[in-house]
Amino acid sequence: MARRQQEKSMETHDELRASAVHLFGEKGFNATTISEITDHAGYAKGNFYRYWKSKDDLFLSIMEEKYQLYRARRVDSLDQAASMDDVIEVIIDFLEQILDDGKWAKVFLEFTIHAAGNDEVRSELNKSFYRLSSDLFAGIVEPHRENPTYPSKNLGGIVTALFEGFLIQILLGSTVIDKEDLRQAIRTLVLHIDNA
Repeated sequence: MARRQQEKSMETHDELRASAVHLFGEKGFNATTISEITDHAGYAKGNFYRYWKSKDDLFLSIMEEKYQLYRARRVDSLDQAASMDDVIEVIIDFLEQILDDGKWAKVFLEFTIHAAGNDEVRSELNKSFYRLSSDLFAGIVEPHRENPTYPSKNLGGIVTALFEGFLIQILLGSTVIDKEDLRQAIRTLVLHIDNA
């Protein structure tokens, strides 16, 4: 009996989460309500709060899982990287995976902007498993830098700023620059700073 209840609880959790993934992808973060998530999944609103304390909490769990999937895809490539140029290509490919994930790049950006107005959510979002943080970037590139004069952490911050700026351009519907422009800008900047 207890095992069946546990299975039912996990099924409810998964169906609510799947509903949220669908609705966030379709409508965006801000336009999706908890009531819509529970209605879409066929559950009462109270079921939501058995698993998450807020819509922010749910979104962060979805975001963490998506980023873990993106990162898992780059592990082998990083292991095979023999130079800083190789590592930068892996990082750019990782960023492009986010861009290519349907509407999710925009939803991630929307949530990032939302988090800027909430100290608790902003603090949680700045943890490295949610973003290409400066610390995470530094850990990836540091073994491949020969004579670094510019801090790897700062370099990571610049790459993240370029990427998030590009996301803003996409959100605004700008077509002035494309993914190849972003790729070239990151590669040029990082390799120039690394060789300076």
